[in-house]
Amino acid sequence: MAEAHQESGGSGDFDLSQFYQIFFEEAGENLDLMEQMLLNMDLETADDEELNGIFRCAHSVKGGAATFGFSDVAELTHQMESLLDKLRRHELQPNAMMVDVLLESADISRSLLARHQAGETGEPPSSADLVRRISELASGATPAAVPAPVAAPVPAPAAPVAAAPKAETPVVKGERQLEIQMGPLERLDQVDPVKDLFRDIAGLGEIVDLPSDRPNFRVFKVGTSSSNDDLLDLFAFHVAREHVLIRDLGEETNAASEAVSWSDDPPPGAPLAPAPGFGFFDGAPGAPAIAKAEAAEAKGAIKPAGKAPAQLAQPEAATIRVAINKVDQLINLVGELVITQAMLAQNSRTLDPTVYQQLLTGLADLDRNTRDLQESVMSIRMIPMSIVFSRFPRMLRDLASKLGKKVDFVTQGEATELDKGLVEKITDPLTHLVRNSCDHGIEMPEDRLAKGKSETGTITLSAAHQGGSIVIEVRDDGRGLSREKILRKARERGIEVSDQMSDADVWQLIFAPGFSTAEVVTDVSGRGVGMDVVKRNIAALGGTVEIESAEGYGMRVSVRLPLTLAIMDGMSVGVGDEVYILPLSSVVESFQVKPDAVSTVGQGSQLVKVREEYMPVIELEKVFQVPRFDFEKACDIMVVVEAEGSRVALLVDELLGQQQVVVKNLETNYRKVPNVSGATILGDGKVALILDTSALVRRSRH
Repeated sequence: MAEAHQESGGSGDFDLSQFYQIFFEEAGENLDLMEQMLLNMDLETADDEELNGIFRCAHSVKGGAATFGFSDVAELTHQMESLLDKLRRHELQPNAMMVDVLLESADISRSLLARHQAGETGEPPSSADLVRRISELASGATPAAVPAPVAAPVPAPAAPVAAAPKAETPVVKGERQLEIQMGPLERLDQVDPVKDLFRDIAGLGEIVDLPSDRPNFRVFKVGTSSSNDDLLDLFAFHVAREHVLIRDLGEETNAASEAVSWSDDPPPGAPLAPAPGFGFFDGAPGAPAIAKAEAAEAKGAIKPAGKAPAQLAQPEAATIRVAINKVDQLINLVGELVITQAMLAQNSRTLDPTVYQQLLTGLADLDRNTRDLQESVMSIRMIPMSIVFSRFPRMLRDLASKLGKKVDFVTQGEATELDKGLVEKITDPLTHLVRNSCDHGIEMPEDRLAKGKSETGTITLSAAHQGGSIVIEVRDDGRGLSREKILRKARERGIEVSDQMSDADVWQLIFAPGFSTAEVVTDVSGRGVGMDVVKRNIAALGGTVEIESAEGYGMRVSVRLPLTLAIMDGMSVGVGDEVYILPLSSVVESFQVKPDAVSTVGQGSQLVKVREEYMPVIELEKVFQVPRFDFEKACDIMVVVEAEGSRVALLVDELLGQQQVVVKNLETNYRKVPNVSGATILGDGKVALILDTSALVRRSRH
């Protein structure tokens, strides 16, 4: 990595380390974009814009890595760039082998970048084999390392492109003179990488040194069929564009062109030349025509006398990068504001409206503005599900190829937003569900054809808002779950089951720890580790998992999650002197119960009849052992809550109201409490427990 030097006041070199984080983020985004474009590219009909876009991504990563001294990343992406350059010039036809090697190269580049970001810790992954394969593909050969259907000895590596004989270089035409001016702090040998480009990129052409009679100038004769724009694009990370002049060989130097940014010391008051952009160039492949026209002027083209240079309006930045800890701090402060506002609202209830009308009006405005502020701040943490969905096409492509299956991947609702904290925690469970659909659900092509299906299976990943929750579904049109196989496996493991169990209860058996219906254990799945962890992780987020299946037709797994874990709407209920919070999204209804509506069954279990439907009754007073001092008062209010597809009636003393509550993690500050998902601070400063409705529903089943 580049060393840190003095930041100011001296003649020390400029410190680039302050830009490392920006480079790592932008390089990661470029690699992700390149991977997405490679996966979406139709090899038969790939157009210039697609190939130019992929080339620009590799070029940006290469240039940034070279700037910051990460030579291993620069070398690998340079080789990728060479192959992509031939593809976009239509000297080669893209094929699946090229896509594979470029995807592998993107993976290795990520690993190398992660190692640099971590401070050069650990052994660097080897890229020598990839470099060789890319070089062979760029020369039109088939890489020797590609696995064959039958075992065969691996031939010796082919010679790298740089050592290719001159006879293979295409005939070049259009000889031009290339002049490069070096700045006061630069060395003349810093343009040697420009010469290296002609050596490393086969077919680019030839470059020869010419004598220069001016200090700080290098002059070359270039023979190439590439356009001036393409040459400038290749030079961009080695030499500032405004310091390069290209003209046809033999063209007389014009005084007007010489006057454009060509002196070591510009005259006083002259505008400084713009700094070279990092990854964004005028005249880049696929750029709008107006940008190329401006780029031609920036290269020193002669302007008509009296005409001022055109100013291209620059769009304002649409986004800014903010550290996640700053957003978390802002959300915590808004949470404290919500608590303070609730305290003021509670204490103002006893005030006389006729005397304190202005104060109460201000408190009403504060209530409204606090809610609007809370919603705006929470939206900052909300990110689209496309961030999660984008991880799966590559994974499915590799997995289907490994299993010998054909799979189409369909996504729906990518714009649906979810809290960033939940997105990070839901990615692993979703990954397991998608892998299960490919491994266990989708059949082999020949089996699908035998069943009258298309040989290509479909896995659909969708997301949608439903009330205060988000529902994420993983669907496939594969073989579905086998009721008989699951029951047989359950009996083998000693689990109590019966043939009279409903399908929904049978499907829930696959969430038992260590349960698996796979006949063969593979490195993909089959060890029984996963589905129980999936359900446990989702339950820890306050979510639920439901399964629907039809044998021979497919399976659907639905994951329901709250939209955020930070602030929620809740209903406060009183039991004795205690206050509990119920998530409003789980509350169905509340009613005053009559004594004859409650029936006792079994060993003290109670059921209540609600509109011809019986549901279990849970007495919160007994669950939390609430001490009671008003012995004459009886609980006669029931609140019906729904979770995991079932409903229960909670017996409480009174309904206290609906309010926003700030969720505090109880485990972090105390310990895990059964039937409780968190805690909050009320307006009077007291702590109230937020009930885990899913746990209460599960309690009623036992």
